[in-house]
Amino acid sequence: MLKRTGSYFYAVLLLSLSIARAEAHPHVWVTFHSDVIYAADGAMTGVRHAWTFDDMFSAYATQGIPHAKKGQFTREELASLAQLNVDSLKEYDYFTYARADGKKLKFSDPVDYWLEYRNATLTLHFTLPLKAPATAKAMQIEVYDPSIFVDFEFAKDKPVSLDGAPQQCLLTVDLPHQPTPAEQLRLSQLDTTPLDASSTYGEIFANKMLVRCP
Repeated sequence: MLKRTGSYFYAVLLLSLSIARAEAHPHVWVTFHSDVIYAADGAMTGVRHAWTFDDMFSAYATQGIPHAKKGQFTREELASLAQLNVDSLKEYDYFTYARADGKKLKFSDPVDYWLEYRNATLTLHFTLPLKAPATAKAMQIEVYDPSIFVDFEFAKDKPVSLDGAPQQCLLTVDLPHQPTPAEQLRLSQLDTTPLDASSTYGEIFANKMLVRCP
């Protein structure tokens, strides 16, 4: 579907189609947990993600990576792959979008990024700092792929946490809605009629984190 030269992340996604579980979108599945990070003064400073990829993508992505023990990969052995992943994801805004009282926020490049291999799956850990700390009564963070090539799903157990937020702040999670028959039909056609690179269609299936503070 996507053919953006130089993007390692999407190159791996495209190659993984040969072993994909379905012919229609999406093609890669990610289960994730996020921490919304706050400073001592009550300002939001960033988001910490843990993305666990599906087993088939994980198997493909780790092919050819030297490792000392069969079926195991250390953090150090996966360091180069982690670097390539975060470098490539920059082009796609790390599939993470935030607003403070309706105003768009911008993230800096990731820090503290690394890959973990457990139970035959890869988990990418990384922190996205805001370019400037933000305070707001309503903070909204969304995670989604505009092209719907990658499907993001909140982890079942404690999908989102607040790290250092004022005690009065309330966190709620808004799950993506189930596709209507018309939306399901469109999803089934995306392999032959892909979305334009500037499309925001995937936003209707966004995973939303809402933080309200007095």
